[in-house]
Parts: sequence; C-alpha cells; structure tokens
Amino acid sequence: MGDPGRSPHGSPPTLSTLTLLLLLCGHAHSQCKILRCNAEYVSSTLSLRGGRSPGALRGGAGGGGRGGGVGSGGLCRALRSYALCTRRTARTCRGDLAFHSAVHGIEDLMIQHNCSRQGPTAPPPARGPALPGAGPARSSGPPAPDPCDYEGQFSRLHGRPPGFLHCASFGDPHVRSFHHHFHTCRVQGAWPLLDNDFLFVQATSSPVASGANATATRKLTIIFKNMQECIDQKVYQAEVDNLPAAFEDGSINGGDRPGGSSLSIGTANPGNHVEIRAAYIGTTIIIRQTAGQLSFSIKVAEDVARAFSAEQDLQLCVGGCPPSQRLSRSERSRRGALTIDTARRLCKEGLPVEDAYFHSCVFDVLISGDPNFTVAAQAALEDARAFLPDLEKLHLFPSDAGVPLSSGTLLAPLIWSGLFVLWLCIQ
Repeated sequence: MGDPGRSPHGSPPTLSTLTLLLLLCGHAHSQCKILRCNAEYVSSTLSLRGGRSPGALRGGAGGGGRGGGVGSGGLCRALRSYALCTRRTARTCRGDLAFHSAVHGIEDLMIQHNCSRQGPTAPPPARGPALPGAGPARSSGPPAPDPCDYEGQFSRLHGRPPGFLHCASFGDPHVRSFHHHFHTCRVQGAWPLLDNDFLFVQATSSPVASGANATATRKLTIIFKNMQECIDQKVYQAEVDNLPAAFEDGSINGGDRPGGSSLSIGTANPGNHVEIRAAYIGTTIIIRQTAGQLSFSIKVAEDVARAFSAEQDLQLCVGGCPPSQRLSRSERSRRGALTIDTARRLCKEGLPVEDAYFHSCVFDVLISGDPNFTVAAQAALEDARAFLPDLEKLHLFPSDAGVPLSSGTLLAPLIWSGLFVLWLCIQ
C-alpha cells in the first residue's frame, strides 16, 4: 500500500489527501491554535467542491498539474488565508511540529498551484456544525496515539517508517553533514552542530597541540527543549574525562510529565560512551570519548532537523564547516615519529575502504602523533552504518582537492510533502 501522503508518482500530496489527513487530528496544544487554522482551511477547501466528503475526492486538486485542479483560484485564496492564520499564531506555536508542518505544506501547495503570496484571501468560514471527524464523535473511534512516540505516529499514518538524517563530528574534528558533505574543520571555540526548535548541540574545540591548525572537541553541550506534555527542558554536558550518564540535573529521563520516558540516557561503557534516545522527536545521539577528544553522532527525523529559522542558519550538521574554517589534507603537519606509511597501515587495519573515514584517520594520526586516534574514525563509521537510512551513502570519497568530501550524489532536497499528516494528530 502506498504512502497516503503522496501521489502514486511521489509528487506532493493532493488537496484531497491533505484535507482527509487533517480531519484525522484530534486535539491541539492549549496555546498553539494551529488546529483552528487547519480547520478553517479544511472548511474553505470543502466549499470549493460543494461540501462533498474529502474521502470522495480522489485525484483532487493535484490532478490538474500546476495551476490546475478544481477551483485553483479559490484554492489560492484559501492557502493565503491559511498562511495568514499561521503567521498570527506563530509566537505561541514555536516548537510545535504541527505548526512547522503546516507552514511548509502551505509553501509546497502554493508553488504547486502557482499561487502568488499577495492577493485576496478566503472569507471566514461559516460557524456551523463540527467538521466530520472532529468533536465528540472522535471519542467513539480508536484510542488516541501516544503523542510522545514520533516513529509510532508516523508509521501509523503513513504505513512506513519516517525519514531520518545522519550527522557526525569526530577526530580533529571531521564533520559529516546531513547532506553528505565531509569537512575537516579548525572551528576553534564554541560552534553549533545543531540549532533548531527542538534541539541545540554545541561543540567546543581547542587546538590538538600548540601552534596546530587542527582542533579537537573537548566539550559538548546538548539542550533538549521543553516540549508540551512530553518532556521538561533537559541539558546534557560532557567534557573530556567527564562523560556522565545523566542529564545536568542528575535525572536519566525527560522528567515527571506523562511522556517523560520518551527521553532517556544510558551507557554500556561508563566514561567512554553515552547514548541518548529522544523518542518524542525521533532522535538518537551517541557521544564517545577516545584519545582525549569527544565525538558526536546523531540520527534525527527529517522534519525535526529542518525546524529552524533563518536566524539559526549556522549549524555544522546542516551546512558543514564554513569555507573559512575548512582544512584540506595538505595542511596537516606530522607530529612524533609516525610516518604517512605507518599512519596508513594503522588506519587500514580497522578501515579497509579508503574512504573519507580512512583519510580522516590518517590525518588525525599524523597531526596528533597518537595511534589511538584510529579508534575515533572507526567508531564514527560504525555509528554511520547504524544510523544512515541509505547505506549506499556510507562510504564517501575525497575529491581531487581533498575537501569537501562527498558521495557524488548529494542528498536530494527534502520535500515537505505530506507534512500536514504527522504531528497534527498529537499536538
């Protein structure tokens, strides 16, 4: 069975499909009024079709191509009204996945139907009986899904697992971005790996040795932001030789809220490895300590990774290292008695494929003079093997210039089709 949020050819969802999925949603956060915007949009688009049931509108507005479909002029007015409604509730909806889904879904449909941003809006919907699928009748249906189980919500609605992205930072440090760019960075001081509406991750780095260009991560700070009924805000901090298996307040979960267990922290190797699972946002993080530096690896749901504003554009996991902070492999300087041949031999033992991880290993061993740095690259590769949704992109290979390193086929732009579907039902 196909994904209910897409057309058979993978195009953005049709108006009828989006409308039907919107009607499945049961409740909204008491302050965020996005469900009211959703309901008004549904009402406006139903009127374009004479009030017929959305379930009967197979083919929908998407069937006519760009600018086509049923009543595209009316649809554009409804979409402009929808966009206006989301702007009015933006302040109270910050950090609400349903809100972000709606905003990006509106953009997709406006592009699909050639709607201008300026123009007339739809009149306010008439206040009448509750929309189908809303109100008291909802109580006779199946029990409400767990609002703090991201993957369960997505799979229930789509009939398939959600999409995920992977990012990592390790060694001196090397950053693998969500878009499969691979950079070696100097980034001395504090730099954000992630900065979105749900998660903030900051890495603090210092030179591996006096006078060296390359740096290594000595401290990691992770903030899991407050999220409605799921978790209290939690802060995790790790430093070299201090890798606690608890949040800063001493807890090991998301707090006393009903969904507190959807955030947990634990370790199988105290002092060297910590794993944090945030089921409410479909995220898993692994932090390791090897050879006097910290490494970071994350698997995160696509819509969580993309929930940030223009002011949050500096994120190493999103854009890689800024050009001014990138190092090429030619900039390394050898320390100690290790030769290039020795470094290659040491790295080859655990990294037989001469990919980005192998070359990063050689770089680290030479610039640090420490054979133990091979472990960081090996662990990063294993994390990538576990976290990457597409294992064909596991091995990245260097360009002739040595940087950036990429797979040649970058991650396709993330299409926010069907984004009305997921968290609308849990807010």
